[in-house]
Amino acid sequence: MSPGILGKKIGMTQVFNAEGQVVPVTLVKAGPCVVVQRKTPATDGYNAVQLGLMEYVKPSRINKPETGHLKKASADGIRFLKELKLGPGNDDMKTGDRVLAEQFQVNQKVDVIGTSKGKGFTSVIKRHHFKGGPGGHGSMFGRAPGSIGASSFPSRVFPGMRMAGHSGDSQVTVRNLEIVGVDTEENMIMVKGAVPGPNGGYLVLRRAKSGY
Repeated sequence: MSPGILGKKIGMTQVFNAEGQVVPVTLVKAGPCVVVQRKTPATDGYNAVQLGLMEYVKPSRINKPETGHLKKASADGIRFLKELKLGPGNDDMKTGDRVLAEQFQVNQKVDVIGTSKGKGFTSVIKRHHFKGGPGGHGSMFGRAPGSIGASSFPSRVFPGMRMAGHSGDSQVTVRNLEIVGVDTEENMIMVKGAVPGPNGGYLVLRRAKSGY
Protein backbone atom coordinates (compact mmCIF):
# COMPACT_ATOMS: atom_id res chain seq x y z
CA MET A 1 0.00 0.00 0.00
CA SER A 2 1.39 3.36 -1.01
CA PRO A 3 1.89 5.93 1.78
CA GLY A 4 0.50 8.65 -0.47
CA ILE A 5 -0.03 9.98 -3.97
CA LEU A 6 1.02 13.04 -5.97
CA GLY A 7 -1.37 15.32 -7.79
CA LYS A 8 -2.33 18.77 -9.04
CA LYS A 9 -4.83 21.17 -7.56
CA ILE A 10 -7.75 21.75 -9.94
CA GLY A 11 -9.82 24.15 -7.86
CA MET A 12 -12.56 24.38 -5.26
CA THR A 13 -16.26 23.60 -5.47
CA GLN A 14 -18.99 22.33 -3.16
CA VAL A 15 -21.00 19.13 -2.85
CA PHE A 16 -23.97 17.97 -0.80
CA ASN A 17 -23.52 15.19 1.73
CA ALA A 18 -26.09 12.56 2.73
CA GLU A 19 -27.67 14.97 5.24
CA GLY A 20 -28.16 17.64 2.58
CA GLN A 21 -25.44 19.90 3.97
CA VAL A 22 -23.11 21.87 1.70
CA VAL A 23 -19.49 20.72 2.00
CA PRO A 24 -16.65 22.80 0.45
CA VAL A 25 -14.17 20.53 -1.33
CA THR A 26 -10.95 20.83 -3.30
CA LEU A 27 -10.58 18.83 -6.52
CA VAL A 28 -7.18 17.16 -6.87
CA LYS A 29 -6.03 15.41 -10.04
CA ALA A 30 -4.30 12.56 -8.20
CA GLY A 31 -1.99 10.37 -10.24
CA PRO A 32 -1.36 8.19 -12.02
CA CYS A 33 1.98 7.87 -10.26
CA VAL A 34 4.83 5.41 -10.61
CA VAL A 35 7.48 4.27 -8.14
CA VAL A 36 10.70 5.67 -9.61
CA GLN A 37 13.02 4.46 -6.85
CA ARG A 38 12.72 2.11 -3.90
CA LYS A 39 14.99 2.90 -0.95
CA THR A 40 15.78 0.15 1.56
CA PRO A 41 17.72 0.00 4.85
CA ALA A 42 20.37 -2.16 3.17
CA THR A 43 21.18 0.35 0.43
CA ASP A 44 20.07 3.73 1.82
CA GLY A 45 19.61 3.23 5.56
CA TYR A 46 15.85 3.77 5.61
CA ASN A 47 12.58 2.64 4.00
CA ALA A 48 11.06 4.99 1.42
CA VAL A 49 9.70 5.25 -2.10
CA GLN A 50 10.24 8.01 -4.63
CA LEU A 51 7.01 8.69 -6.51
CA GLY A 52 6.73 10.46 -9.85
CA LEU A 53 3.60 12.09 -11.25
CA MET A 54 3.01 10.88 -14.80
CA GLU A 55 2.10 13.73 -17.14
CA TYR A 56 3.08 15.07 -20.54
CA VAL A 57 6.43 16.84 -20.36
CA LYS A 58 8.69 17.84 -23.24
CA PRO A 59 11.97 15.89 -23.13
CA SER A 60 13.85 19.20 -23.33
CA ARG A 61 12.35 20.23 -19.96
CA ILE A 62 14.10 17.35 -18.16
CA ASN A 63 17.89 17.48 -17.74
CA LYS A 64 20.19 14.58 -18.60
CA PRO A 65 20.86 13.32 -15.04
CA GLU A 66 17.15 13.15 -14.28
CA THR A 67 16.43 11.55 -17.65
CA GLY A 68 18.88 8.74 -16.84
CA HIS A 69 17.36 8.37 -13.39
CA LEU A 70 13.88 7.96 -14.89
CA LYS A 71 15.06 5.45 -17.52
CA LYS A 72 16.11 3.05 -14.77
CA ALA A 73 12.44 2.81 -13.77
CA SER A 74 11.23 2.87 -17.41
CA ALA A 75 9.30 6.04 -16.57
CA ASP A 76 9.10 8.89 -19.06
CA GLY A 77 7.32 12.22 -18.84
CA ILE A 78 7.86 12.84 -15.12
CA ARG A 79 8.77 16.27 -13.80
CA PHE A 80 7.37 16.19 -10.25
CA LEU A 81 9.13 13.76 -7.89
CA LYS A 82 8.63 13.35 -4.16
CA GLU A 83 9.92 10.87 -1.59
CA LEU A 84 7.62 9.34 1.02
CA LYS A 85 8.71 7.20 3.93
CA LEU A 86 7.23 3.73 4.24
CA GLY A 87 5.57 2.60 7.43
CA PRO A 88 5.31 -0.94 8.81
CA GLY A 89 3.58 -3.32 6.43
CA ASN A 90 4.37 -1.30 3.29
CA ASP A 91 7.52 -3.18 2.30
CA ASP A 92 5.86 -4.81 -0.71
CA MET A 93 6.30 -1.78 -3.01
CA LYS A 94 8.92 -1.97 -5.72
CA THR A 95 10.23 0.10 -8.63
CA GLY A 96 7.72 0.39 -11.46
CA ASP A 97 4.60 -0.07 -9.34
CA ARG A 98 1.66 2.21 -10.16
CA VAL A 99 -0.16 4.33 -7.59
CA LEU A 100 -3.70 5.31 -8.58
CA ALA A 101 -6.54 7.28 -7.02
CA GLU A 102 -8.58 4.08 -6.63
CA GLN A 103 -6.26 3.05 -3.78
CA PHE A 104 -7.89 5.70 -1.57
CA GLN A 105 -11.35 5.50 -0.02
CA VAL A 106 -14.04 7.94 1.05
CA ASN A 107 -13.83 9.11 4.71
CA GLN A 108 -10.11 8.37 4.76
CA LYS A 109 -7.89 11.07 6.30
CA VAL A 110 -4.90 12.54 4.43
CA ASP A 111 -2.28 15.21 5.02
CA VAL A 112 -2.01 17.59 2.06
CA ILE A 113 1.39 19.17 1.41
CA GLY A 114 1.77 22.06 -1.03
CA THR A 115 3.54 25.35 -1.69
CA SER A 116 1.58 28.41 -0.60
CA LYS A 117 0.98 31.35 -2.91
CA GLY A 118 3.87 33.80 -3.02
CA LYS A 119 3.03 37.39 -2.05
CA GLY A 120 6.45 38.97 -2.52
CA PHE A 121 7.98 41.42 -0.04
CA THR A 122 5.31 42.43 2.49
CA SER A 123 5.20 44.48 5.69
CA VAL A 124 4.69 43.12 9.18
CA ILE A 125 1.00 44.06 8.97
CA LYS A 126 0.31 41.67 6.09
CA ARG A 127 3.01 39.12 6.91
CA HIS A 128 2.51 38.80 10.68
CA HIS A 129 -0.87 40.54 11.19
CA PHE A 130 0.53 43.41 13.26
CA LYS A 131 -1.99 46.12 14.08
CA GLY A 132 0.29 49.09 13.41
CA GLY A 133 -0.04 52.58 14.84
CA PRO A 134 -2.24 55.57 14.05
CA GLY A 135 -2.01 56.66 10.45
CA GLY A 136 -2.99 60.33 10.71
CA HIS A 137 -2.45 63.56 12.66
CA GLY A 138 1.28 63.68 12.00
CA SER A 139 1.96 60.17 13.24
CA MET A 140 5.16 58.69 11.88
CA PHE A 141 4.43 55.21 13.23
CA GLY A 142 1.79 54.01 10.76
CA ARG A 143 2.75 50.58 9.43
CA ALA A 144 6.10 50.38 11.21
CA PRO A 145 6.82 47.31 13.36
CA GLY A 146 7.78 49.24 16.50
CA SER A 147 10.76 48.36 18.68
CA ILE A 148 12.88 45.42 17.50
CA GLY A 149 15.38 45.47 20.39
CA ALA A 150 16.92 47.59 23.14
CA SER A 151 19.82 49.91 22.31
CA SER A 152 21.98 49.55 25.45
CA PHE A 153 21.59 45.85 26.10
CA PRO A 154 21.81 43.52 24.25
CA SER A 155 22.37 46.08 21.47
CA ARG A 156 21.35 43.68 18.74
CA VAL A 157 18.30 42.17 17.05
CA PHE A 158 17.55 38.63 18.18
CA PRO A 159 17.24 35.92 15.51
CA GLY A 160 13.66 35.10 14.59
CA MET A 161 12.36 38.64 15.18
CA ARG A 162 9.16 39.13 13.22
CA MET A 163 9.89 41.73 10.57
CA ALA A 164 8.97 42.64 7.01
CA GLY A 165 10.18 40.25 4.32
CA HIS A 166 9.29 37.66 1.73
CA SER A 167 5.80 36.30 2.40
CA GLY A 168 4.31 33.04 1.17
CA ASP A 169 5.94 30.65 -1.31
CA SER A 170 6.72 28.15 1.44
CA GLN A 171 5.82 24.53 2.12
CA VAL A 172 2.56 24.19 4.03
CA THR A 173 1.02 20.99 5.43
CA VAL A 174 -2.69 20.76 6.23
CA ARG A 175 -3.34 17.68 8.34
CA ASN A 176 -6.23 15.25 8.69
CA LEU A 177 -8.37 16.35 5.77
CA GLU A 178 -11.21 14.01 4.90
CA ILE A 179 -11.65 12.46 1.47
CA VAL A 180 -15.20 13.20 0.35
CA GLY A 181 -15.19 11.46 -3.03
CA VAL A 182 -13.00 9.47 -5.43
CA ASP A 183 -13.46 9.37 -9.23
CA THR A 184 -11.39 6.43 -10.48
CA GLU A 185 -12.05 7.13 -14.17
CA GLU A 186 -10.76 10.71 -14.03
CA ASN A 187 -8.16 10.05 -11.30
CA MET A 188 -9.83 12.70 -9.18
CA ILE A 189 -9.93 12.95 -5.38
CA MET A 190 -12.21 15.39 -3.57
CA VAL A 191 -10.75 16.62 -0.28
CA LYS A 192 -12.87 18.44 2.29
CA GLY A 193 -11.78 22.03 2.83
CA ALA A 194 -9.02 24.15 1.32
CA VAL A 195 -5.46 23.11 0.51
CA PRO A 196 -2.38 25.32 0.04
CA GLY A 197 -1.23 26.63 -3.31
CA PRO A 198 -2.75 28.01 -6.52
CA ASN A 199 -4.85 26.12 -9.04
CA GLY A 200 -2.50 23.96 -11.09
CA GLY A 201 0.00 23.68 -8.23
CA TYR A 202 1.56 20.35 -7.30
CA LEU A 203 0.39 18.58 -4.14
CA VAL A 204 1.34 15.57 -2.05
CA LEU A 205 -1.52 13.61 -0.49
CA ARG A 206 -0.01 11.58 2.35
CA ARG A 207 -2.05 9.11 4.36
CA ALA A 208 -2.60 10.49 7.85
CA LYS A 209 -1.38 8.41 10.78
CA SER A 210 -4.98 7.47 11.46
CA GLY A 211 -5.50 6.56 7.79
CA TYR A 212 -3.30 3.44 7.63
